[in-house]
Amino acid sequence: MTVDLEYLNGFGNEHHSEAVEGALPWGQNSPQRAPYGLYAEQHSATAFTEPREINTRSWTYRIMPSSAHRPFQRTGDRGWVSAPSSEAVVTPNRLRWDPQPAPAAGVDFVDGMTTYAVNGDVHGRTGIAIHLYAISVSMTDRYFVDADGELLFVPQSGALLLRTEFGRIAIAPGEIAVVGRGVRFRVELLGDTATGYVCENYGAAYRLPELGPIGANGLAHARDFLYPTAWYEDRSGKVELVQKFGGHLWATELDHSPLDVVAWHGTHGAYKYDLARFNAMTTAGWDHPDPSIFTVLTSPSSITGQANVDFCVFPDRWVVGEHTFRPPHFHRNVMTEFMGLIRGRHDSKAEGFVPGGASLHNQWGAHGPDRETFDLASSTELSPVKLENTTSFMFETRLALAVTESALGASHRQGDYDSSWSGLERRFIPPSN
Repeated sequence: MTVDLEYLNGFGNEHHSEAVEGALPWGQNSPQRAPYGLYAEQHSATAFTEPREINTRSWTYRIMPSSAHRPFQRTGDRGWVSAPSSEAVVTPNRLRWDPQPAPAAGVDFVDGMTTYAVNGDVHGRTGIAIHLYAISVSMTDRYFVDADGELLFVPQSGALLLRTEFGRIAIAPGEIAVVGRGVRFRVELLGDTATGYVCENYGAAYRLPELGPIGANGLAHARDFLYPTAWYEDRSGKVELVQKFGGHLWATELDHSPLDVVAWHGTHGAYKYDLARFNAMTTAGWDHPDPSIFTVLTSPSSITGQANVDFCVFPDRWVVGEHTFRPPHFHRNVMTEFMGLIRGRHDSKAEGFVPGGASLHNQWGAHGPDRETFDLASSTELSPVKLENTTSFMFETRLALAVTESALGASHRQGDYDSSWSGLERRFIPPSN
């Protein structure tokens, strides 16, 4: 199935779009009424008085106001877990998972989510949750909204169509999408099934990282982020709206579609990005560059340089450093690293880390190449080489991640992950007298 969609370019700029010509008002020509009798509604994603450079809001012009609903009632949380969680465990042990099992029949986005790890406090708007989804059916009479955080989608298999209040976004493996906090949407399959990763960001909204000495042209460029054109659903009839709020799922019944925005303008909503547009930086001298050089988006914290979460991608790229150990070296880090693999293989693992899998190295968790990779990297001629057919990514966060019972007890968790380093030998050749 193909979907012909249009998008607006640019990250963080003032955008505007209308599905019906004249639906977006300009100036004060009609100060008492929005065009076509629509309701005017503002979405404020930041406090009114936050600094201009981070202040985001959007105006929507819709068929029904969002306030037209019955009370929400608690519903089962399914596989969703939020921080803080009494059942999640903060462990120093290194963890790795095989791809999750294929989804059962009739599982949509809300029911097909499994939380692997959380940190921070959803009530204090700090930290993240990392989920994996496996879905086999589209949402039709159900819609979802996350009031706890924005959602960053990383598809691994199968394409999705995200129908949001601000328009439609189609994403496939190799692309990402971000749905802003409080934005209502539903998820449709563009194939039989789909699996992937979601980072639920409780903290400051994602933004482009500062470039510093890298200069103007490195990493991700603002022009390559795409925002949807306005699209609306004028639909009557009973539908369910599921809201994540305060760490739990709530539901209410509507008599209309919540995706009824005919026009909008502003800086808050939803957007997508093609990871192939990322301009990877690397070293032409020696030593392996820190993974921060691969940051696509960052959610800053109150401590400069310690992100609430960074989203990093490791795409096809040239490796040309000399007099150095080529793969990622043995490492311990004050930051926590959760990695996933979209396609191919990771350059520091010979086997075991496969597309659809995941790994977690909590703060100060020692990790690095396995024995086979170490031996190969120690003896291979250091000529320029291009890493191809590979895309891995990382959620790097300043706090330790607590692992859920579902993830710890999963049948596809590799119980022998520590054996990746069991073949390493003592290495010390003292000088002879």
